[in-house]
Amino acid sequence: MTDGLDGKTALVTGASRGIGRAIAIALATDGAEVAVNYNKSPERAYEVVDAIAKGGGSAFAVKADVGQEDEVLSMFEAIGDRLGGLDILINNAGIEMIGPLLESTNQDYDRLMDANLRGVFLCGREAIRRMVKQGRGGRVINISSDLGYLGREDFSLYCASKGAVLALTRSWAKEFAPDILVNAIAPGPIETDMLTPAHMPPEWIEKEKQIPLARLGQPEEVASVALFLAGPGATFVTGQTFGPNGGSVMP
Repeated sequence: MTDGLDGKTALVTGASRGIGRAIAIALATDGAEVAVNYNKSPERAYEVVDAIAKGGGSAFAVKADVGQEDEVLSMFEAIGDRLGGLDILINNAGIEMIGPLLESTNQDYDRLMDANLRGVFLCGREAIRRMVKQGRGGRVINISSDLGYLGREDFSLYCASKGAVLALTRSWAKEFAPDILVNAIAPGPIETDMLTPAHMPPEWIEKEKQIPLARLGQPEEVASVALFLAGPGATFVTGQTFGPNGGSVMP
């Protein structure tokens, strides 16, 4: 373990797998005590907690559907009871949805926006509310996507949700400066459960690799960016979006 985040507390939403899992482990390895949020995968969440404990870190699992206000409020109460406060929020939970616009339904829209946008709003609001009350600052890191910039056919709902996350990030950064630093990460194609033939047609996976670095990224390559933004080296960074994307977006 290192100690860059020693004494800090963190919540990572959607931390039972993929990018969230990698970020939770990275924060704990750097000294933070981590709340590992999950919704439908308790076994995987407890595997993350065990992995952190074996590495000498401290973590616990907490269930909540981040798109449901009552569950989010209960989660933050549990975190307050366990941690006494919150210094870092990683808004990572989300889902992906592929389908032509003309075949999309109101139910599709609601399901995706609940997970990808309402969850960011609810968790961000509750975390910042507590950070303001604590009076010791804090960090909020929202996970967006390169598709929030690029757009993509058959991904319009997903792209819209991720673009909105970027707008929330910039607005919160201005509203809560200078004490609470709010940034975003917009990963490119990352090798996770979402980017597999079970969830995405093989031709889409091959399309994802058509970037300058010509490969899928790894969750740990996103986690390293989150660790920087959460740590002592990012004290003059707010309202920014970082892109571990293999060159898919070059602003």
